[in-house]
Amino acid sequence: MNLNPQKTAFLFPGQGSQALGMGKELAEKYLVARETFEEADALLGFPLSLLMWGEDADALNDTVNTQPALFIHSIAAWRVFSELSPEFQPASVAGHSLGELSALESVGAFSFENGLRLVRRRGELMQRAGEIAPGGMAAILGLDIPTLDQICADASNGDDVVEVANDNCPGQVVISGAKPALERALELAKTAGARRALPLAVSIAAHSPLMAAVQAEFDQALAEAQITEASLPVVGNVTASPLKTVVEIESDLRAQLTSRVRWTESIQMMIESGVDTFVELGSGSVLAGLLRRIDRGVKGFSLGEPRDFDDYFA
Repeated sequence: MNLNPQKTAFLFPGQGSQALGMGKELAEKYLVARETFEEADALLGFPLSLLMWGEDADALNDTVNTQPALFIHSIAAWRVFSELSPEFQPASVAGHSLGELSALESVGAFSFENGLRLVRRRGELMQRAGEIAPGGMAAILGLDIPTLDQICADASNGDDVVEVANDNCPGQVVISGAKPALERALELAKTAGARRALPLAVSIAAHSPLMAAVQAEFDQALAEAQITEASLPVVGNVTASPLKTVVEIESDLRAQLTSRVRWTESIQMMIESGVDTFVELGSGSVLAGLLRRIDRGVKGFSLGEPRDFDDYFA
């Protein structure tokens, strides 16, 4: 497949895309991928790769492991692509939630080492926020954002709040917040005609005010990451616009902890700028699937395992 770099964007997946065995075959075939996993294991001080390639799904789905696992696999896939096509420079990059940090590493906003430490710390802090301020998340299908914004406002009561967390694509939205407010919002969503309104199997309220419990510590981790300007445009989750300066990158990452992921708007912005093809780097094909619901006129495919690269570079 021949891609036009000026019309191509790279995407990096977030939580929900992890799977046992992720990246194992990639590391077996490509030296640069194997070295990426080995480097990560050494930096973390334990063999996360063995956990990723083992049989303990619960351990992989633990937030403190999920986030670095996705980050490492995405960077390994990006490094393989860069080795096979060294001259290729996409028009822009973006990542869904945790994936924004993968996107930033891919364009040099911080080193792999600092990025991995930040990702691991992010997972630890989000898990701790769930212990300090327990909450939950739920997927809502079939309702638009204005309707869900109003439902969340009606379901919230003082500090007992629920908000839209992920605007994934038209008709597929995740809400997040305190459990009593979340339960009220689920009932209101069903009454409003949602096709489905289902609690997710998580114990944290990501991208909601409940994450504020660890904001100061995350800000400190950001300060230690030594962020620099990105070499290519990175579309931020919070602003749904390119992050051009270090201040803008830090601001978006800082706010992302408690703010919604504006994924639909981010994709639409890139399409309006001329992008017509999206390449998802890392585990799974969740983001490629969301693309079809945002705009059927664009193309999307995933590169995460050897067979994907074999098809692309055939």
